Amino acid sequence: MALTKEEMMEMYQRMLLIREFEDSVANVFSQGQIPGFVHLYVGEEAVAVGVCSNLSDQDYIASTHRGHGHGIARGASVDKMMAEIFGKIDGYCKGKGGSMHIADVELGFLGANGIVGAGLPLAAGAAFANKYLNNNGVAVCFFGDAASNRATFHEALNLSSIWKLPVVFVCENNMYGISMSQERHQNITDVADRATAYGIPGLTVDGNDLMAVYEASSEAVKRARAGEGPTLIECKTYRHRGHFEGDACVYRSEDELNQWKKKCPIKRFAARLLEMGLAGQDELDKINEQVKEQIKSALEFARQSPLPDITELTKDVYCD
Repeated sequence: MALTKEEMMEMYQRMLLIREFEDSVANVFSQGQIPGFVHLYVGEEAVAVGVCSNLSDQDYIASTHRGHGHGIARGASVDKMMAEIFGKIDGYCKGKGGSMHIADVELGFLGANGIVGAGLPLAAGAAFANKYLNNNGVAVCFFGDAASNRATFHEALNLSSIWKLPVVFVCENNMYGISMSQERHQNITDVADRATAYGIPGLTVDGNDLMAVYEASSEAVKRARAGEGPTLIECKTYRHRGHFEGDACVYRSEDELNQWKKKCPIKRFAARLLEMGLAGQDELDKINEQVKEQIKSALEFARQSPLPDITELTKDVYCD
C-alpha cells in the first residue's frame, strides 16, 4: 500500500526528532549536565523509523544500549525520555534507568538494554505471548552486528523459527562492535546470511534509505502477522558519533566517516520528498524549526523536573 504525503512527512519529522534529540543530549553531556554514559543514534535514524512505521498498538519492540532512536520512533515522549537521561523523577523510570534502560511497556517499548544481545530473547518471549494470546501482535528486536555473535542471537532465532513466532529481527549493522570492525569479528560480509541456518528469510538492505527499510520491514511484519514466522533483516548503516560519547574513534578514519555522512538518511529522504514534489523547502524548514522547539521544551522539562527523593530508592525495584 502506497504511503500518503502525511505519512511520509511524519516519518521525516520523526527522523529529525531523533537527530535533534541526540544532538542535544551530546551537547548537555559534554557540559557535564547529565550522569552516566550515552550511546547516540545519530546516522541510523532511518532504521528505527522505517521499521516502527509498520507497527500497531499491540506490537512490541526490544532495544539496545543505543536505544533513544527506537523509543522516539515508537512514539515515546521526548519530555519523559530527556528527564530519565537527566536522572529526574518525571522520567520513564523515575530516574533509575538512565539512558540505557528507558522503557514504556504500555507503549510496547520493552526497553533499552545495557547487555549486548539481551533484547533478542525478550522479543522472542513477547512474540510467543502474542501468538499464545492470538492478538495479531508482532515483536521486533533491534540489535547490532556484534550481537549476532552471541548465543542469545542463535537461541532466539532457533526457537522463533521452530515455533513460527511473529517476530522480526532487525540487525543494525553499523560496521563496528565498539571499536572492532565487522571484518575482524565475523568471517561473513552479511549478517543476513545467518538466517539460512534457521530456515527463515534473511535479507540485507541499505539502512540509510528510509523507504528501503520501510518496505523490507513491511513485508516481514505482514509475514509475521500471517503466522509464517520470523524474518532477519540486516540494515547496513553507520553511526556518526563514537560508540559512546567520549570515544576517540581512533579505530576509523575521517574519510570513512565523511563518506558515510554523505549518505545521511535524513538528507536523502528530504531530497526524495523535494524530488517527488511532496514538499517544498519552506515546508521542510518549518518542520525542522518545530522539532527544535520540541526538543528545547524537552530540555526545559527535564531541567525543571525534581531529582528523586531518597524515599524513592527502593521503590519499583523489588516485587511485593
